[in-house]
Amino acid sequence: MASIVEGSSGPPQAPSIEASEVAKFAAMAAEWWDPRGKFKPLHRFNPTRLGFIRDTISRHFAIAESGIKPLAGFRLLDIGCGGGLISEPMARLGADVTGVDAGEENIKTAMVHATACRLDIDYRVGTAEGLIDSGETPFDIVLNMEVVEHVADAAQFLHDTASLVRPGGLMITATINRTTRARALAIIGAERILRWLPPGTHDYEKLVTPGEMTQALVSAGLTPQPAQGISFNPLDQSWRLSGDTDINYMMVAARPNI
Repeated sequence: MASIVEGSSGPPQAPSIEASEVAKFAAMAAEWWDPRGKFKPLHRFNPTRLGFIRDTISRHFAIAESGIKPLAGFRLLDIGCGGGLISEPMARLGADVTGVDAGEENIKTAMVHATACRLDIDYRVGTAEGLIDSGETPFDIVLNMEVVEHVADAAQFLHDTASLVRPGGLMITATINRTTRARALAIIGAERILRWLPPGTHDYEKLVTPGEMTQALVSAGLTPQPAQGISFNPLDQSWRLSGDTDINYMMVAARPNI
């Protein structure tokens, strides 16, 4: 799903898009944002995770959700942002969004779509390590969604992204558990049988358990909450929050105020 984020490549930069490139990346944006296209699984998943993200942020920062832009004044990092499926809704809620992805084509696609929607999002090609090396100011909120299962060293990546959370700030992660059920349904079922994702998208050995994620986040100085499960209903093809963390789960972690 998200781009591989590993290895420092210097400060993340916003690429320029020449006029001759606009049509190309607009076509890619059309693919990313087509709810019936190859990113259909993400579109079906998005409402559940977006609702969870908004509710979690509102509770943590005691935000009144009745406002048109309840996240106004908050700096938010979407690491491994892809085509912007989370960055854009967060910007619409008023957050000052920085979207970083290692894939230049993903970022250019996201930039073109955001421009067409008249959204001001700071999209950059790069990595979490690059942000750290450049001395980036920590963020109020870091979204780390479906990325950790694609990196070379999950514990180090979680440590690096955690360092980008300011005191009193929040990080929300989402990933796939390393269980027999996850192998059967999220890899064999979703990739090889249903073809929701290209075969090989996920490597079972790189999947991270809630216990491993908790340990990494605690070591990085964050205080994690228990994992929140997400379950798929095959009857209506919908996702919902649940107590089942065997396959997909999210985890919230806060950095204590100094």
